[in-house]
Amino acid sequence: MSIKNAFITGLQYVLPHHTLSRWMGKLTHSKNKLLKNLMIGLVSKLYGVDMDEAANPSANDYPNFNAFFTRALKPDVRTWPTAANAIASPADGYVSQIGTITGGEVFQAKGKSFTASALLGDAARAAAFQDGRFATIYLSPRDYHRLHMPVGGTLREMVHIPGRLFSVNAATTCAVPGLFARNERVAAIFDTELGPMALVLVGAIFVCGIETVWHGVVTPPTVSEIRAWHYQANPPTLARGEEMGRFNMGSTLIVLFAKDAMQWQPELKAGQPIKLGSLLGSYHKPTPQKGWLDFLRL
Repeated sequence: MSIKNAFITGLQYVLPHHTLSRWMGKLTHSKNKLLKNLMIGLVSKLYGVDMDEAANPSANDYPNFNAFFTRALKPDVRTWPTAANAIASPADGYVSQIGTITGGEVFQAKGKSFTASALLGDAARAAAFQDGRFATIYLSPRDYHRLHMPVGGTLREMVHIPGRLFSVNAATTCAVPGLFARNERVAAIFDTELGPMALVLVGAIFVCGIETVWHGVVTPPTVSEIRAWHYQANPPTLARGEEMGRFNMGSTLIVLFAKDAMQWQPELKAGQPIKLGSLLGSYHKPTPQKGWLDFLRL
């Protein structure tokens, strides 16, 4: 690690993460036209944001910077796989890591990992993903920041797990042990055709909000204890491709599947760019069981 990266990482241990994120939240929600247009212009130029993809391509179309950051796309700029057994990327970004949960451990970076139970806040919750599959997708400031369903599913549980707000860029990911299980995060557990699926929305410094379509804003507020919501009655059901949540400022999404439930696309590697809707993996659709009436029809 370079001296510069070591200094920046070390500084993060003493920064007041949540206070800084609250200040950033106020700034990004400011309706001062001059300020928000200046911020939109700077970020667009600095990170190469493609505004031709946006449903509203002008800075004047957004009441504040956060509305720009969570902008909608034109309906035809992302394509989705046609195969019924396809698993689609839930976000724009790049593949930070992808692979198998081995011995309960999720690989983070060279020499570093974290447990699925720490990530999900509970060993019983993580048991469904023992020896399963995981993919970690990092969203940069240039990316589309709405998150969509990789497969259809019915929501079983949502968990808000408090924590720090370290940066989730490549340098910090390589330097901070157990980063994604230390940062504040929201985990949504779905029942799907291929078994349980977890979508874990990981916060980061200056990420001033995580929200879902069924709940609205989950964080802030900052809390000291884990909060969980269970959806036994009238649970939300979302189809593949439907929006499920968004980051108010950028961060990381981790997808978990159960053991032997699916396969990642073999060509996907760490560091590879990926677009919302592109093919992430596949699974075997269950064969419908025939009843006695079906045999009478033969």
